[in-house]
Amino acid sequence: MLSHQIYTHTDSKEWVTFVHGAGGSSTIWFKQIRKYKDNFNVLLLDLRGHGNSKPTLKDSWNEEYTFDVITEDIIEVLDTNNIKRSHFVGISLGTILIRNLAEKYPERVASMIMGGAIMKMNIRSQFLMRLGNVCKSVIPYMLLYKLFAFIIMPRKNHKKSRLLFVNEAKKLYQKEFIKWFRLTSEINPLLKLFRQNDIGIPCLYIMGEQDHLFLPTIKKIVSYHESAKLSIIEKCGHVVNVEQPLSFNKISIAFIKENTYNRLSNI
Repeated sequence: MLSHQIYTHTDSKEWVTFVHGAGGSSTIWFKQIRKYKDNFNVLLLDLRGHGNSKPTLKDSWNEEYTFDVITEDIIEVLDTNNIKRSHFVGISLGTILIRNLAEKYPERVASMIMGGAIMKMNIRSQFLMRLGNVCKSVIPYMLLYKLFAFIIMPRKNHKKSRLLFVNEAKKLYQKEFIKWFRLTSEINPLLKLFRQNDIGIPCLYIMGEQDHLFLPTIKKIVSYHESAKLSIIEKCGHVVNVEQPLSFNKISIAFIKENTYNRLSNI
């Protein structure tokens, strides 16, 4: 089972589950935890191969890494802790996992906060992924990761986010990194499904205005997904929760409270 940590609230019945991105860990949410645990029950988890979710011997021989398999990892943690329904907060690749979970288990998702959301790979990002797949066995994975991190977060004010993710990625084994990289082979049809299908679950995209790779697609999605809203944070790049934590916390917590109130009012 995935390594996870729980903070329970004395009064609130609402759960919030945090899902980090590839190469990160639950530590990337350190600027969110205090505010969130003051308002909700909180579940932090480390995806397989990340943080404290160290690969077992069995995992080392298991080549099956798919978005569905990793989604089931998250469901297992929810079931073990008897969490029937949760709000989900994700960043980068974590938003794909949340959206996939909502597609398969909509009854488990109260709302989705998607920071630095990835909903389409443009020509540049697709080229990078193909290049990475070709080179992943011959180029040290950290060199690839640093290259991708710089392209996604190129500006001076993105440096803190880049370093945070690069330092977390150093804790991955190369074999684990390659398994995660193989997920890119199934990403395009999955993202196409997400763009086409508005599943009706309240969704807030929180994007940095400097997120040049992914923001344009999110703007289009919210124009035809009635359940989706977009909040753009100025002078901010891809990893919005790290670069602008005060704005991220204020916007996301208000969204959860609003949807909790609306849901309870309709009961």
